[in-house]
Amino acid sequence: MSKPTPPVAERRQHAATVHGITRQDPYHWLRAENWQEVMHAPETLPADIRAYIEAENAYYEEELGKPTAELQDKIFWEIRGRIKEDDSGIPTPDGPWAYNSRMLEGKQYPLIVRTPREGGEEQVLLDCNLEAGDGYFGFAGASHDPSHALMSWAADRQGSEYYTIHIRDLATGTEIADIIERTAGDGVWSSDSKSLYYTEIDDNHRPFRVRRHVLGTPQADDEIVYEEKDPGFFVSVDKTLSDNFIVIDAHDHQTSEVWLIDARKGGKPFVVSPRKVEREYDIDERDGELFILTNADGAEDFKIVTAPVATPGAEHWTDLVPHREGVLILDIIVLKHHLLRLERFEGLPRIVVRDLRTGREETIHFDEEAYSLGMSVGYEFDTTTFRLTYASPTTPSRTYDYDLETGERTLLKEQEVPSGHNPDDYVTRRIFAEAADGERVPITLLYRKETPIDGTAPALLYGYGAYGMSMPAAFSVSALSLVDRGFVYATAHIRGGMDKGYRWYRLGRREHKVNTFTDFIAAAEKLVADRYAAPDRIVAMGGSAGGMLMGAVANMRPELWAGVLAQVPFVDVLNTMLDDTLPLTPPEWPEWGNPVESEADYQRIASYAPYEQVAAKAYPPIFALAGLTDPRVTYWEPAKWVARLRATKTDTNPLYLKTNMGAGHAGASGRFDRLKETALSYAFALKCVNLDKVSS
Repeated sequence: MSKPTPPVAERRQHAATVHGITRQDPYHWLRAENWQEVMHAPETLPADIRAYIEAENAYYEEELGKPTAELQDKIFWEIRGRIKEDDSGIPTPDGPWAYNSRMLEGKQYPLIVRTPREGGEEQVLLDCNLEAGDGYFGFAGASHDPSHALMSWAADRQGSEYYTIHIRDLATGTEIADIIERTAGDGVWSSDSKSLYYTEIDDNHRPFRVRRHVLGTPQADDEIVYEEKDPGFFVSVDKTLSDNFIVIDAHDHQTSEVWLIDARKGGKPFVVSPRKVEREYDIDERDGELFILTNADGAEDFKIVTAPVATPGAEHWTDLVPHREGVLILDIIVLKHHLLRLERFEGLPRIVVRDLRTGREETIHFDEEAYSLGMSVGYEFDTTTFRLTYASPTTPSRTYDYDLETGERTLLKEQEVPSGHNPDDYVTRRIFAEAADGERVPITLLYRKETPIDGTAPALLYGYGAYGMSMPAAFSVSALSLVDRGFVYATAHIRGGMDKGYRWYRLGRREHKVNTFTDFIAAAEKLVADRYAAPDRIVAMGGSAGGMLMGAVANMRPELWAGVLAQVPFVDVLNTMLDDTLPLTPPEWPEWGNPVESEADYQRIASYAPYEQVAAKAYPPIFALAGLTDPRVTYWEPAKWVARLRATKTDTNPLYLKTNMGAGHAGASGRFDRLKETALSYAFALKCVNLDKVSS
């Protein structure tokens, strides 16, 4: 049989001139002019674009999908075997009830349930498996009302992240007539249970309004509570744990503004403090006092201030926990008598508990070389218990209740691995690579004890490096399928994240963006230098903004990679940042720069944008994955990138594009379908290092 021929996308003339600079974009036609319609109705994708994408899918299937099908299936069942399928969460009390979610064996989606607080028969409130049917089902969560009689829940049926809110009568288990469409999926109840606040999405897929829906009235009559005029700001709505205030947050990546509404009285919102460029703040409330997490007044790693609700402006902010350079405060929770803060110091998380009656503090931390830590408190404000989760690359997740009065920890649940897992069989390490400018880049490693650290092992190096997002050193049932085959699984904590504080983020964005890429390259070189990985057996992996990283490092150092796995990759950065009709473009300008207004930003983005920098040279094997209805990284970005690579590169190495025609940014919606996508990615990684032969 003849070998399948790679698809060749047609080149069509398209020139654009910005700042007097003309660039040719022969694959611009892959961007559907009706892209907004495609998000709602994928079948409206123009025929010529569909033909090209389906040709790429067919080529992928013949060249990678079918040849690795047995390996994919083996990996899928391995990972699935590490998951307790009939798993349950931990009941979270609220008034007379305790709410929970459960997974059933063989099912893709959760059940939302409750039981009487003191024990009794379980009531199934929502079976997401019944609601999902056979199609895509993006579940945005459920929220019961203060009276415990109603529950709002939201779902997206296309993968486009337009959520429809439904409201269920919990006594009868049936939906009431009210349906709220084109929302961000959030639903916040008023204290009297008579209305629901939600965020509306505009035609360009931006959350821009908060409306109040009064039960029993048509959505068309919903009052506009807040409308954001700046297309660069996104809006969300929430509620303080005290239940006293509805919270409206307007923000981009570096600036925020908060508005409050009395949850009992309703009325118009009032601003806490008017927005100020590059000042961020989040609020919580207790007894008429606001607790504010902010970077105001040069507090780059954030501080905690307080202010009266009656006079909340910044001129009334008083330091409670002052700024300490190098100690990044990530989150706060305010309870009736305690303040909890999650912070990161020297790359590791810790939780600090402060008694608001006495000022006494206690720090919760663990002793492993690398680990992740999280905290939550459920629904209740007047409580002396909070819940924390702990995990490391070798240690499955553990959930504890922590008694705030006694300091006692109670282990509630430990993640089960049904197929078996012995943490002592694995090694977790934290090493540091030296970047070109002398900065020390942390790398978290996971490998089996018997894996030879002699420069012969394959490695998968994962990176992200954007938006201040830190990569947790957590447990992954999926990663074990590579590690158990001899891989060193490495996570590079590169600049652009906040793994080493806010400064680490600042030095990986805008004019410093190239540091993200060179940090990742330095991490790969460190793996080779310390003999954790063979110099020709490193597979790079990243998704979304991490997919941009993949495209950049493939351009900069193609010889360094045995393969590049780019998941929903943000690779057409310049053209996207020039198109202010796209969902994320104006809010993204503070992160990347605004090439519409600034020639310097234009030139800088063009200098690293993966699509722009594709050149006539040899590239490693590359596998790009996309989602047709993805509103974050539109399908045409990876499609254009692959088309240009295929027409330009000088090697014969594999190049694949797989577009999920029924999903968006997050991929498949069901938990098992997502595992199949992971198995496919890992099969590609194994193929890149010649470990794709299936053994019995």
